[in-house]
Amino acid sequence: MSELTAQITAAGEYIRKHWQDAPVAGIILGSGLGNLAQDIENRIEISYSDIPHFPVSTVEGHSGKLILGHMQGKPVVAMAGRFHFYEGFSMQQVTFPVRVMKALGIHTLFISNAAGGMNPAFNVGDLMVIRDHINLQPEHPLRGRNEDALGPRFPDMSEPYAKTLIEAAYKIAATNKISLHTGVYVGVQGPTFETRAEYKYMHIIGGDAVGMSTVPEVIVAAHAGLKVFAMSVITDIGIREEENVITHDEVLAAAKAAEPKLTLIFSELIRQL
Repeated sequence: MSELTAQITAAGEYIRKHWQDAPVAGIILGSGLGNLAQDIENRIEISYSDIPHFPVSTVEGHSGKLILGHMQGKPVVAMAGRFHFYEGFSMQQVTFPVRVMKALGIHTLFISNAAGGMNPAFNVGDLMVIRDHINLQPEHPLRGRNEDALGPRFPDMSEPYAKTLIEAAYKIAATNKISLHTGVYVGVQGPTFETRAEYKYMHIIGGDAVGMSTVPEVIVAAHAGLKVFAMSVITDIGIREEENVITHDEVLAAAKAAEPKLTLIFSELIRQL
């Protein structure tokens, strides 16, 4: 057994001591989007600091707890707070929870994030379903020796976001009169917000929104054979020429305002699993 698989096993065994159900879905909650966890019933909360080999989130708006319970009658495991490369973690640490959730039994991963908008059609508070991504992060979570037991050396990335879940999300949104965009998410390192020139560059190469997370987790999910659905809350618009000074507090406020719509879509998708 490799060091990584041993760490995954240790973390999984610790979690199973507290909760024996096998979750069907994992949820990663981004900046300002932690309240979805309140919809998880009969929940058990475990601090990241108590789980063997888990990193501990350092970012405001990320509470740092693993939440286990039921949503829409389905067993789920949710991360209230994620990890970022810019915090100083390795990519293996950033994506370690995805490995653990897979070992616990999930087959579908739901991801949310706060992102800057680059599509002129977007406004603050809009929701964007991610249909594809561009990876501009400087490190790759699969670099190094491949663990064949965890996935293939060269995983296919032609459909990292499940089309069936995207189609289902649009039906849910239409039924509930929620406006949705779809687009390409650009993953960058951070922690600085982007310059105006960088926003323009990333829009030119095909990006509709940009953020500092998600892409590493999606790569590892694809490596592990998980279905993925991901959604961005557009918390600022960087493509426009007018004065546009962005603060983390503004990002959190915009995410919180849009959260009920995102929660409804996630919840209904989980109900349909």
